[in-house]
Amino acid sequence: MMDKKEIYEYLTAKGIPYEKAEHKAVFNMEELSEIDLPHPECEAKNLLVRDDKKRNYYLITVRGEKRVDLKGFRKQNGLRNLSFASADDLMEYMSLTPGSVTPLGLLNDPLHRVIFFLDAEFEGNMIGVHPNDNTATLWLGADDLVRLIREHGNEANIVNI
Repeated sequence: MMDKKEIYEYLTAKGIPYEKAEHKAVFNMEELSEIDLPHPECEAKNLLVRDDKKRNYYLITVRGEKRVDLKGFRKQNGLRNLSFASADDLMEYMSLTPGSVTPLGLLNDPLHRVIFFLDAEFEGNMIGVHPNDNTATLWLGADDLVRLIREHGNEANIVNI
């Protein structure tokens, strides 16, 4: 599993510019909003969901204030019924704990089992995500993030959510 330090080193090695801020551990968007961070409009909320057969797992990333209608999302993307994945699933598939969910956790998915869905609102913009640890936030180009995930081997989709 890549920890925070290894994520920073990985981004640097890939030549991807980023900005970071260390902060107290946060476990949800409300706690994050209490911290004075430089780019609140870029903060992302990440949901790990699974289908009703527990065969397919999806990471959905949207702007922090946005609500995700799982039923509508399922229909729009031709998926089976969806529900939230468990903490055990999160650890098994992405080596993350609740509160630390991030698209960068897909780099911990060696079998490329999790499919990534990024809200199109981020396309061409900056995105704020945890570096596999909820004691920091880093900002990088969303397009760089998608490219990294695809290079790693996970499917990455940019969709309207």
